[in-house]
Amino acid sequence: MRIGLYPGTFDPVTLGHLDIMRRAAALVDRLVIGVAINRDKGPLFPLEERVAMIEAEAAELSRDTGIEIVAHPFENLLIDCARDVGAGLIIRGLRAVADFEYEFQMVGMNRRLDARIETVFLMAEAQHQAIASKLVKEIARLGGDVTSFVTPRVKAALGARFPRR
Repeated sequence: MRIGLYPGTFDPVTLGHLDIMRRAAALVDRLVIGVAINRDKGPLFPLEERVAMIEAEAAELSRDTGIEIVAHPFENLLIDCARDVGAGLIIRGLRAVADFEYEFQMVGMNRRLDARIETVFLMAEAQHQAIASKLVKEIARLGGDVTSFVTPRVKAALGARFPRR
């Protein structure tokens, strides 16, 4: 069984993330969405809410693709998380050249830690390349419309965090 791990903080999950998940599902038999507990980033949504958002969106995606997609919170090294879930493949999404430099370093380190686990990069579709969770939160905080960046469920969650004045 080919198991892939797509890690991130998903704070919140965006249409760009979902695009990568959909395409990653074509590469594996089971897709694990690793929801990172990253205290340094100070997420807007607590872990439980981020996991619930992923589970809600993944259920629909799983039905559409026929692939099991599950959320898995983690706070350890990415390579250890991959081992924990039995993943032989780490899936990373790229938006721009700036992403590549960081990801290139990560791959090198992960290969040194466990050469059996491969990393695959998927480029975000053109219409999703500018989407970043950080920017989506900023737009929502300032009262902007996030409809073209997130699902209705996530838009509602953002609306609850940033009520319009």
